[in-house]
Amino acid sequence: MLDPTSLAAVRLSVELALATTLLLLIGGTPLAWWLARGRSRWRVPVRALVALPLVLPPSVLGFYLLVALGPNGPLGQLTQALGWGLLSFTFWGLLLGSIIYSLPFVVQPLVNAFEAIGDRPLEAAATLRASPLDTFWHVALPLARPGYLTGAVMGFAHTLGEFGVVLMIGGNIPGATRVISVQIYDHVEALEYAQAHWLAGGMLVFSFGVLLALHLLQARKGRP
Repeated sequence: MLDPTSLAAVRLSVELALATTLLLLIGGTPLAWWLARGRSRWRVPVRALVALPLVLPPSVLGFYLLVALGPNGPLGQLTQALGWGLLSFTFWGLLLGSIIYSLPFVVQPLVNAFEAIGDRPLEAAATLRASPLDTFWHVALPLARPGYLTGAVMGFAHTLGEFGVVLMIGGNIPGATRVISVQIYDHVEALEYAQAHWLAGGMLVFSFGVLLALHLLQARKGRP
């Protein structure tokens, strides 16, 4: 069974994943809509920037975030000027790093969903004198619901399994920044393989269940 430190790591990881996913769904919606429906020439570089965490090593991203959040970094100086102190090695620093690292896993499904809507439903709503805001809330969002489901599941699962970024930004503080992946690493270092098996096996089952559920959902959508 899991010991108290492992349970604390699980609880912290779930809280981090829930907060990251919620903030990405809220903040990623206008970004995804602009990437899918905008006409700006900046869409291509911004889209590449959003996808950057997919190919960038987590340790590299974590290192530059740690520098930016440090006392001499731009974000660190800003947070200190606002009276928030330094965010590195805190839950809020983990949250910021998780939002950046999981950004493409939430935004990309939303972009795909908005692109799949096409122009006809939006044009039909416009002919009925619906305002752009009404069209977005009552036409675009309901049609993009599968993208939101995919983005929420992928964002939550990806955040739950983070290692490199959270270790660089948050370190290994029990009850404060020690998440599941770091706890597994600690168990292995201490040769506590039984505890490592419980956590690693749980993550394996959870990850397989997430992928299986997404594939079943996509298969059901593809049926006539």
